[in-house]
Amino acid sequence: IDTIRAGFPALSRTVNGHPASYLDGPGGTQVHESVIAAMAGFMERGGSNHHGNFVTSAETDQMVEDARAAVADLFGCDPAEVAFGQNMTSLVFSLSRALARTWAEGDNIVLTRLDHDANVSSWMQAADDAAVEVRFVDFDPDDGCALDLDTLDQALDSRTKLVAFTHASNAVGSITPVADIVSRAHAVGALTFIDAVHYTPHGLVDVRASDTDFLAASAYKWFGPHTGCLYGKKALLEEIQPYKLRPAPENAPDRWETGTQSFESIAGVAAAIDYIASLGEGGTRRERIIDAYERIHVYEQAISDRFLARIAEMPGVELFGEQTSEGRTPTFAIEVEGTTPEEVATRLGEQGIFVWNGDYYAVEVMARLDRSEHGLVRIGFIHYNTIAEVDRVLDAVVGLIPTWNSD
Repeated sequence: IDTIRAGFPALSRTVNGHPASYLDGPGGTQVHESVIAAMAGFMERGGSNHHGNFVTSAETDQMVEDARAAVADLFGCDPAEVAFGQNMTSLVFSLSRALARTWAEGDNIVLTRLDHDANVSSWMQAADDAAVEVRFVDFDPDDGCALDLDTLDQALDSRTKLVAFTHASNAVGSITPVADIVSRAHAVGALTFIDAVHYTPHGLVDVRASDTDFLAASAYKWFGPHTGCLYGKKALLEEIQPYKLRPAPENAPDRWETGTQSFESIAGVAAAIDYIASLGEGGTRRERIIDAYERIHVYEQAISDRFLARIAEMPGVELFGEQTSEGRTPTFAIEVEGTTPEEVATRLGEQGIFVWNGDYYAVEVMARLDRSEHGLVRIGFIHYNTIAEVDRVLDAVVGLIPTWNSD
């Protein structure tokens, strides 16, 4: 862990004389030094726009193709099925507008109440434009906030065009059964879209195993820059007409990339994936990535077990979501009795402990938990966090719990 942490320059920062504990990973992870070097190196060498007849442009073309291959190894797909964009939200808005042109009145789409709003509002607005019905899959707050697949089955029918859902909740950490959901959607002829933004730092993405039609993730959630990555089955990327300037490239995935991309960021995306791969062993980069996630899972599960064991003993603190380390990411939403989430986050921040408060764009989640007004406190761990940081944040939370006279 010391070697890993040494590769993240930001982790050496102090706040008010305290070491900084970055427990805000669900909102964005810190960037590895190799990523910083790759981005700076692209600009230092004199990067140019692509498709030009000179050396720096050719180098940009090659860098982008290398980055597509890296994302393909991360997702388990073909490089021709990877497109880049500003972020996951922008990519979903673009895809939703394109897909909506294929919908007709009387059709429906299915969303979930477990999702980040990027995977809700984008589709709701597209559905409104196309005059199609929006149906929701529920989750059970009393059962670890697990997605209720019975409500999925009730929502699906022969007019369902799309099922959009999260791989893991950015609010309460619940992991969804992606292959099962995709299978149920495909059984009625619907396409599927998976928001893998929150899941990707913690677990292996495998689009072939899940058979999803589309998936998106943002590199700044897995140690890279602010760039989004879209997977789509090649036939669909070629068949569906995106919103695009003239003349539009005919080949996928170029036709899905609007405007000039942030090439220095794309260089950083590839470096971030190579960093993940460096944590594992194997003959190919995909094999190293698979092994790396197995190691990450073991380490993060130990962190989760420590957090959950201690939080269960704290009076006045409520944990929302799964109460064990199984079926969840190390992302924890809590409420401290007698104080607001904002007050908790502020007090912890003064001690150099970075956590989020509010709804973190999980609007439907907070509404379902009846916490829309103030939201919750979110504490998230990444593989560069330590057991000592678990104890540090929980000791600090204990100090914030109000005490009452026994009378």
